[in-house]
Amino acid sequence: MSPYKLGDFCVDESRPIKVAVIGAGYGGIIAGIRLRQKVKNVDLTIYEANGGIGGTWYMNKYPGLSCDIPSHCYQLTFEPNKNWSSFYSPGSEILRYLQGVVDKYKLLPFIRLRHHVTRLRYDEPSGKWHISIKKTIPGDEPKTEVLEETADVVLSALGNLRIPSWPDIPGIETFEGELIHSAEWKTKDGEGPWQDTVKTWGDKRVGVIGAGSSAIQTVPSLQPRVKHLVNFVRGKTWISGTFSKDKLFELSGGEDIPNYYFQEKDFNRFKDDEEYRKWRHALEDGLNGAHLATLYGHPINQFAQEEFKKDMVQRLSKKPWIAEQLIPSFSICCRRLTPGPGYLEAICEDNVDFISTPIKQILPTGIQTTDDKTHPLDIIICATGYDTSGKPDFPIIGRNGIDLADKYTPHPVTYLGLTAEGFPNFFHVLGPNSAVGAGSLLILIEKQVEYIVNVVLKMQRERLKSVEAKKEAVDDFDEYLEAYFPKTAFGQKCRSWYKAGKAEEGRIIALWPGSPLHAVKTYEHPRWEDYNYERLDGDAKNRFYFLGDGNTTADMKPGEDRAWYLLPENIDYPPIPSD
Repeated sequence: MSPYKLGDFCVDESRPIKVAVIGAGYGGIIAGIRLRQKVKNVDLTIYEANGGIGGTWYMNKYPGLSCDIPSHCYQLTFEPNKNWSSFYSPGSEILRYLQGVVDKYKLLPFIRLRHHVTRLRYDEPSGKWHISIKKTIPGDEPKTEVLEETADVVLSALGNLRIPSWPDIPGIETFEGELIHSAEWKTKDGEGPWQDTVKTWGDKRVGVIGAGSSAIQTVPSLQPRVKHLVNFVRGKTWISGTFSKDKLFELSGGEDIPNYYFQEKDFNRFKDDEEYRKWRHALEDGLNGAHLATLYGHPINQFAQEEFKKDMVQRLSKKPWIAEQLIPSFSICCRRLTPGPGYLEAICEDNVDFISTPIKQILPTGIQTTDDKTHPLDIIICATGYDTSGKPDFPIIGRNGIDLADKYTPHPVTYLGLTAEGFPNFFHVLGPNSAVGAGSLLILIEKQVEYIVNVVLKMQRERLKSVEAKKEAVDDFDEYLEAYFPKTAFGQKCRSWYKAGKAEEGRIIALWPGSPLHAVKTYEHPRWEDYNYERLDGDAKNRFYFLGDGNTTADMKPGEDRAWYLLPENIDYPPIPSD
């Protein structure tokens, strides 16, 4: 038996580690910032398929696109913005905020725009991911080239609302007018605000299919700009009052308004950092309090449902018959709650028809419903959402040649929504079972990123080749999911993108099983015992190879601080008891 050989490195000597992030939306941007901050000797690349950063806020340009929670709750904890123009800011402003964050933290050199990842494959001997990329070179005649890269760790920050879902309606390909999906809204030249597109629509008959978040923002934006609008709504849905309505009342002096545009007096108030902190804290505290409304049968759930119904009936008083066709019998929060300022008022206008009769087919000149009525249209907008199956749209091949899409059939099975068994060193940011039905989404994304950064640090510190969730841990989380959702409003009978939009009953694949705060606490402390590990090098039988040669870098390098533990920022001062 050969004698054990020590590693020829210091215990705190950070080995090089290469990390690839896919997507430059909120998740990818946060990951880039935290990886550069916390991981020494990291080789970081963020691949973004689009021509700019921002993810969904770059891709979506449909009319009325805006944040449906207060803007001050849709920003990073460490990067406050005191200059939001309104309580619910438009999508273009959110995109500018993200661009400012990227500029401030100097992330752009690490982002590869127009680099579309087309395939991932894990190589077991090396413990590395092989990444195939299609790079687009813009120009009068765009060109493409295929690149091959590798990484020790891959973070997929693609999100779950990015692949447009076109409705499966007979005859859709025969329509002779303009056919648009809300998620692929294009102006005439492909750029500019959506208003440029609709300047010539004053004499047009426009159909909008859907009553989800994009539809209820699009309809009130288009209604005053078109000759006639027809909203085709297949199912029933709750249109909630605006979130944080008490704060809107406070800002407006008690007036019931759909939005508030901040004034000079507000900006002056926010100049005081403590005053701004209190304002932001109160907003987020109230937003997270909405979680109790998602628990089926909870008094807050029942009270909110009664209030929503009263509000909808009142706002539909001009066309009361719509209330019967739109207000559901299922619980609030079964589908995604969306405030939709102005939507109910818009569908009551004289130039709008609300059609709840199912669509039979699309004709060259319009839409025919199952009662055989034909609605002539010049333009059809499919506000029909996204593919929410949780499956990737390109091959991700793990151990033993398994494709993640097959692994996620019939539904995604993950460990804490972060990773899957058989896919070492691969992690989701805002992947399956990671969204929220109420409360702050961004704090959950931040904590997921921090968790993954901790995994990367462990791999680097302990010189690990691979980190992979144990099958029993994945199975146990799956069992927890199955037990949690039936007691919630999400698990009640309704068609929802939370269930991939395929059936009224079924597995909840989109949401975290608990409140956002519950997720935050879960991600704070990784359960390292839930993973299997392979060591990178050295004696495979000795788990302490990472201890190296018995030294730290401070021991070996002249001028290094050898009493760093006495620096004020490294001392944990205990509070002195009062008695």
